[in-house]
Amino acid sequence: MKPLVVIGFLGSTLDSGKFGPTRWNKWRPSVAIAMHEDLRVDRFVLVHGKPHSRLADQVAADIASVSPETEVDQRLLDFDDPWEFEEVYGKLLDFARDYPFDPDREDYLIHITTGTHVVQICLFLLTEARFLPGRLLQTQPGRKMDGNFPGRLSMIDLDLSRYDSLASRFAVQMAEGSSFLKSGIETRNEAFNTLIDEIEQVAARSKAPILLTGPTGAGKSQLARRIFELKKLKHQVSGSFVEVNCATLRGDGAMSALFGHVRGAFTGAAAERAGLLRTADKGMLFLDEIGELGADEQAMILRAIEEKRFLPVGADKEVASDFQLIAGTNKDLSVAVANGTFRDDLLARLNLWTFALPGLADRREDIEPNLDYELDRFAEREGNRVTFNKEARDQFLKFANSRDAIWSGNFRDLAASVTRMATLSAEGRIRRETVDLEIAKLDRLWRAGKVEADDGLANLISAEKLEALDPFDRVQLAEVIRVSRDCKSMSEAGRTLFASSRKRRKSANDADRLKKYLTRFGLNWAEVNAET
Repeated sequence: MKPLVVIGFLGSTLDSGKFGPTRWNKWRPSVAIAMHEDLRVDRFVLVHGKPHSRLADQVAADIASVSPETEVDQRLLDFDDPWEFEEVYGKLLDFARDYPFDPDREDYLIHITTGTHVVQICLFLLTEARFLPGRLLQTQPGRKMDGNFPGRLSMIDLDLSRYDSLASRFAVQMAEGSSFLKSGIETRNEAFNTLIDEIEQVAARSKAPILLTGPTGAGKSQLARRIFELKKLKHQVSGSFVEVNCATLRGDGAMSALFGHVRGAFTGAAAERAGLLRTADKGMLFLDEIGELGADEQAMILRAIEEKRFLPVGADKEVASDFQLIAGTNKDLSVAVANGTFRDDLLARLNLWTFALPGLADRREDIEPNLDYELDRFAEREGNRVTFNKEARDQFLKFANSRDAIWSGNFRDLAASVTRMATLSAEGRIRRETVDLEIAKLDRLWRAGKVEADDGLANLISAEKLEALDPFDRVQLAEVIRVSRDCKSMSEAGRTLFASSRKRRKSANDADRLKKYLTRFGLNWAEVNAET
């Protein structure tokens, strides 16, 4: 059984009494809580204001006398006006954020019998919003009003449908955290604002997996981390945020990285490895580019989502991990299911909450605020504040919002662009000349990227391998594949590709030369021509 912690305000009226033996002739709710035989209170957090410090000391001593096992933690929380809603709510919110709650190891009761009505209402709101991760406790005296009788206590049902009038009365305050996600995402786009509002509602109320789709650089990783921070603020998670790009998990190491392994599971496994899923226990796991996972990993992930259990590599005993999952992808997973590269049951499990993030080209009104955001990030990172002069800023924004700016890398392109301009502006001001150079650079990058996108290699080779290719090798390989697809046989393709060099060889096996060349890149003739 977990230790029980009661958090309650000192009642300046209800808990008061003469500082003498006669105080026991009166029922005092804070002291009475500790007198219940069927309620073991391990710690009582007694919140009070400075004018009532003496009374707090007396009540703390009385709690200790009736329940020696109860630790009393006195907390000074003074109000200029305990009936002023904004002040009370603000200070209680700060208290909730600063207090070291640990819901996995402790249970919490929030006592709302004492304190002003404003205090009680604020405690209700903060508990309902999970800033205070506990249940509400209400106490009342019994038939005899003296201090020898603990009275009655009850837990309050927090089904908000029963408190609609109260909730609507304080709708503004209950929505204190409603713009949490937006606070880390600069946007002026109406559609994206609506999308973020929906994501926030889901994140705050659901433990189901969330699937974020959208092009590379659209902000999936940033949004996933903000969702985690929101859940942590509301005490819905207590563990870590674990992020992994599934495109980097290849071969035999993928299972070990995700699910861990036991010592001796395979050659080189000299020590046990927890794996990413166990590291994310009680926290959040972000599987970016989940469409890149292999079939075996997909099956294991599905079971881990549904049962919160899985088998590490080489183990004969399952382990448990209770994590919340966010998945990201730039692919259409329904197409991957149709192609047989992604499990339909896994997609069905992920598809309850799917949100498509637009690219920067579809949110051009967000370029200007994110320009300032990236300059702020640069200043924090480098310790050097850089700004645009007016002419340079206008020039860059004109280009950024034009059709010439395709923003293929989305916010990554924008972040890199700002970093380059800021770095080259040693005097602290980005000028027109620097902007002109950057515009030319972006134009070259995007034109080169378009050529690469059209060369057909992305359908044959993984993104990881493509990244590792030198530009020379990429151009050469693309030409070999083009010629191969135009020819009816490997021999014909070999004769075409090696038309000059074959004349200088004593024996010309052009098909074998082509086969060996394709093998260098993990390809074969059948794979190349299957794409036509």
